[in-house]
Amino acid sequence: MTTRASRPVGTVTRGTTNPNRLRRMDRWIAATHGAALRRAADPVAVDLGYGAAPWTAVELLGRLRGVAPRTRVVGIEIEPDRVTAAKPYEQDGLVFRHGGFEIPVAGRPSLVRAANVLRQYDEREVAAVWARLCARLAPDGLLVEGTCDEIGRRHVWVALGPGGPRTVTFATRLGSLERPSDLAERLPKALIHRNVPGEPVHAFLRDFDHAWAAAAPYASYGARQRWTRAVRDLAGDWPVTDSATRWRQGEVTVAWGALAPSD
Repeated sequence: MTTRASRPVGTVTRGTTNPNRLRRMDRWIAATHGAALRRAADPVAVDLGYGAAPWTAVELLGRLRGVAPRTRVVGIEIEPDRVTAAKPYEQDGLVFRHGGFEIPVAGRPSLVRAANVLRQYDEREVAAVWARLCARLAPDGLLVEGTCDEIGRRHVWVALGPGGPRTVTFATRLGSLERPSDLAERLPKALIHRNVPGEPVHAFLRDFDHAWAAAAPYASYGARQRWTRAVRDLAGDWPVTDSATRWRQGEVTVAWGALAPSD
């Protein structure tokens, strides 16, 4: 008796993608999760919802193999035609499969990257999707879920382990930034509607803008120096979890609990 394959879980996204769009997220993953990938017996990374073109999955393979050479990448798309179009790009360590939030791979992946996937969902659906994806992770696995602009200048993502959300990272090309709160438009679905007075993420971005303004004298040394100074001051009041090594990349990572919705 033949069992019919279950239908993929999720809905089709717009599929917008561009080369190097996710470079900031990939750079952060390689730096912070590379050691876990190297430790894994069979390190599998999933590019969930890679879109209408396979560029992000191809790039993810190259960037992760730079820090963990045994890593394999599986690109997963819920739209069958996108999987068919991506097949010619398969190579050693990279395959494409039809699927959704059920993550149709054997075993438990060490990494699931879901970029610009939940943007179209309702905020009330996010927690259930997170829980489903986290349940598929290896014990030391990581889910990275977030949103960026079309060319990857501004990006905000949440990092989650099997136990749930851990941190929120803000990343930007500093030359394009007028003030840190410009990143608010790229907040992931769990936070974007919470950027209102009385919510922690709104208070964080407000304080970040104040720190940025106070660091204006450092602008003469460049935007990187101004950002680094602003984050250093911000860390006095907010649980910043990374160091100047990451700040100089135009990033700052904050503990999830400090920015989580108030209800």
